[in-house]
Amino acid sequence: MKAVIIAGGLGKRLRPLTENRPKPLVEIAGKPIIEWQIEWLKRNGVRTFIILAGYYREKLIEFLGSGSRFGVSVAYVVEEEPLGTGGAIKNAEKVIGNETFVAVNGDIVTNIPVSELVSYLEAYPDAVAAIGLVPLKSPYGIVELGGNSRVVSFREKPTLEEYLINAGVYVMRPEIFNYLPTKGDIERDTFPKLAAEGRLVGKVFRGYYWRSIDTVKDVEEASQEVQRQLGITTKD
Repeated sequence: MKAVIIAGGLGKRLRPLTENRPKPLVEIAGKPIIEWQIEWLKRNGVRTFIILAGYYREKLIEFLGSGSRFGVSVAYVVEEEPLGTGGAIKNAEKVIGNETFVAVNGDIVTNIPVSELVSYLEAYPDAVAAIGLVPLKSPYGIVELGGNSRVVSFREKPTLEEYLINAGVYVMRPEIFNYLPTKGDIERDTFPKLAAEGRLVGKVFRGYYWRSIDTVKDVEEASQEVQRQLGITTKD
């Protein structure tokens, strides 16, 4: 199965880390985000990767090359101007071909079993796409009040199990290209249409590591988390 990594964004909120490199090459515990992603997807049976590149694309190509040193095959589709997440995938239609594929935002680090999401979509033959969902981790500590406005406890950035967020991990049938915009975001332009037609399914992944790398603070915190939570030895 092919995996598409959406890697063309400018990464403005990660500056100055992205002033001279694309967001997927920002390092987490000494390893670029995109290398974490290739290792994760490879463990889930993916061997062919299509990188949707834009900003500083030459540095992505220089780092990944053909993919042989990672034991995979890598191809590139370049956007000359920002097309959004939906437009970027639409732009790669001819390279992706007429088959079910995995698509991943290029700014997440996770170990959710994407192979289970593939199987999940197979169980819904009328669905066009399946999205991975994870519980929301509060960015703030939570204060709990008891009677008479007495503070009972403090909970430091708890996971809010009752609220689910888009994990940026998708499995899509080729019919998705009928719904993708030429320019625009899949989250705003495509998924609402599929949901309205009842052709979008979501699978919840609980108890797995998931982190979106959006700010310098995320880089710092994720670098501390990955070795402990993923059980993977990091580079010095």
